[in-house]
Amino acid sequence: MCLQQLTSLPDFYSTFLRHMMAGSCVSSAGQDTSHFIVKAIGMRLVILENYDLASEWAAKYIRNRIVQFKPSADRYFTLGLPTGSTPYGCYQKLIEYHRSGDISFKYVKTFNMDEYVGLPRAHPESYHSYMWNNFFKHIDIDPANAHILDGNAENLEAECQAFEQKITEAGGIQLFVGGIGPDGHIAFNEPGSSLVSRTRVKTLAKDTIVANARFFDNDLSRVPTMALTVGVGTVMDAKEVMILITGAHKAFALYKAIEEGVNHMWTVSAFQQHPHTIFVCDEDATLELRVKTVKYFKGLMHVHNQLVDPVMSMKDQ
Repeated sequence: MCLQQLTSLPDFYSTFLRHMMAGSCVSSAGQDTSHFIVKAIGMRLVILENYDLASEWAAKYIRNRIVQFKPSADRYFTLGLPTGSTPYGCYQKLIEYHRSGDISFKYVKTFNMDEYVGLPRAHPESYHSYMWNNFFKHIDIDPANAHILDGNAENLEAECQAFEQKITEAGGIQLFVGGIGPDGHIAFNEPGSSLVSRTRVKTLAKDTIVANARFFDNDLSRVPTMALTVGVGTVMDAKEVMILITGAHKAFALYKAIEEGVNHMWTVSAFQQHPHTIFVCDEDATLELRVKTVKYFKGLMHVHNQLVDPVMSMKDQ
């Protein structure tokens, strides 16, 4: 839901918004309506002061969702995951929570968003390497439950179809965490991608190749030009989606995601239409948003913080 649509909300929501601006989440009947309304409105924007706080909020949310789910041997929690610099801080906090005994990934199945085509799995810049070095090897996840697309598969289309089938067999994704590029792409769904796309082989845009060159000694000839990626539709199928957006260089993409309509040239904008989307960002990422937009969503922070406070622990179960 973009900001312009707020004016068309039913009277019930309009009343809620007036309460929120006044700092109240209590109905005329004296009932706390915050939890219900946050679910009903759907799209949420959580604004934290800096990258570290945004990473911590996201990690707490993931932790609480897994703990609340109470995963077991016959009921796995399914988690979609991204790579890149943005989720790194979140992964570090989750490792910290695991080491303290507050969360276990024993009964969690993960599905990563993407992988380069033709890059050896052991290559330091492959997404297999990223995930194992920065997250998986530090937690208690069963390697068989950590699903990452194989960019070296003999039949890439069959690999993509099998990945979708694995998600289906796992019961779908409970929570898909994602990041975006400065051009608003999520996973490798570049501008112009279908908003109902599924996991597939994708040719990377020139801007993405140039942006990724920093990981390959700024040598464009070494940067992969193709990747396997989940589709926008694949992510939209998840029960919940949390998108991490930090840094001033992604501010215009956040503006396109929040304040303008759905547009396949900015694939992140599709998640306005998801019933349970959370955008988690830092202050720098809000620089292109209108002042009243930022003020409105900051006015909801005491409601949004109820999702992570108190932070839950498996020690209490």
